[in-house]
Amino acid sequence: MRYFKIVAVLCFLVANQATAQEKLTKEERLEWFQDAKLGIFMHWGYYGVNGIGESWSLYHKQITYDDYMAQGKKFTAKNYDPEAWAKLFKKVGARYAVLTTKHHDGVALWDTKVSKLNVVEKTPAKRDLVGPLVDALRKEDLKVGLYYSLIDWSHPDYDVVFPRPDTRKNYPQKNQNQLSPWQRFLKFNHDQLKELSTQYKPDLYWFDGDWEQSSEAWQAESLKDTLLAWNPKVIVNSRLKTYGDYSTPEQGVPIVRPDGAWEFCMTMNDNWGNFPSDTNYKPVSQIIRTFVEVIASGGNLLLNIGPKPDGTIGDMEMERLEALGDWVRKHELAVFNSKAGLPYGHFYGPTLLNKDETKIYLALFDTPNNYISLKGIQNKVKSIKVVGNGQELSFERNGGAAWNNIPGILRIEVPQVKNLDANVTILEVELEDPLKLYRGHGQAVELN
Repeated sequence: MRYFKIVAVLCFLVANQATAQEKLTKEERLEWFQDAKLGIFMHWGYYGVNGIGESWSLYHKQITYDDYMAQGKKFTAKNYDPEAWAKLFKKVGARYAVLTTKHHDGVALWDTKVSKLNVVEKTPAKRDLVGPLVDALRKEDLKVGLYYSLIDWSHPDYDVVFPRPDTRKNYPQKNQNQLSPWQRFLKFNHDQLKELSTQYKPDLYWFDGDWEQSSEAWQAESLKDTLLAWNPKVIVNSRLKTYGDYSTPEQGVPIVRPDGAWEFCMTMNDNWGNFPSDTNYKPVSQIIRTFVEVIASGGNLLLNIGPKPDGTIGDMEMERLEALGDWVRKHELAVFNSKAGLPYGHFYGPTLLNKDETKIYLALFDTPNNYISLKGIQNKVKSIKVVGNGQELSFERNGGAAWNNIPGILRIEVPQVKNLDANVTILEVELEDPLKLYRGHGQAVELN
């Protein structure tokens, strides 16, 4: 008997050790994300029917709760083609996509069993809208991101600042009377996230709304552990208090390069959802330049679209997606085989480095005058060419004191006008060996 007990204990220890070994580190889970560069964000919901602010129009009392929810009667998704969406995103060059499964308004885009406030029960769509897109994205080898709002302004146990009718009929709470209101709400979130995790197995969770409660109130640490138990490879954005895996600056491009993994999310106009009256669209050149700035600082761009209630994507958004895709395909060697570029001061513009640091990619936002300047490169340069058309550019070094490890300035020929890209031109500087940078402050040359 003692023998069997010892064997049982050993088996338990071995099993625990195996589990520990199988647990992925944060860096391992983030590996695909660090190389993704481009994702597509989709804000799709009731708010697109009237073309009003997603959920926030409720918060700011711009519409009554009943009128807001009445939009669901015209949320048809009749022309929704998730396979076409996925093919488009792949063509644009995106490596992942994030869909709003439930915004702050509480409306779920899947057939959730813990709330009747979902598109299956409340809209003419009458079907799960999440699953088909998940399948289509995976068919195109794109990673799946699910946006989920931690707050729910329709849930009867979540306090709101606007008038809200009794919504208990939409939230079955059988055998939950012994729980406090907040415990019931946490259970609701847990149950919905379990549905999303087990049915769709997302690669990424994009949380929102964490600012309304403390980490302790959200039980953020426990929630993160639970998500990893359901899916050991999943990554989580920074909006789970301090338990996220990467940061998510929004709408304003960071001036200083963020630490660690990060993603910049941005709208094409001034709103996230379908908003026909908002015609203040960013020009294609701005979107492409922003993309280059972001990836040159080691981040990803999560570019937003707001599909229409019928499931189609607007012409203005399509035009910008296609233009971005054209640019990415032309410059894909620089975009996808690269990482954050040179420190500030070496070049007047964004830069990228390939993985082994034998190539520097220089981004030209405007037509240069006279010559292009690159400073502090101690390596010998093999060649410099224009990415996308291959024009070889002449170059020479001026100044410096090589014997004192001061490399001087690399002066590069300006490309022919016909070879300049209409939005952003990329030059490839190929080095003879891995990058060696001069980072000195300047000094007297003691030996001539």
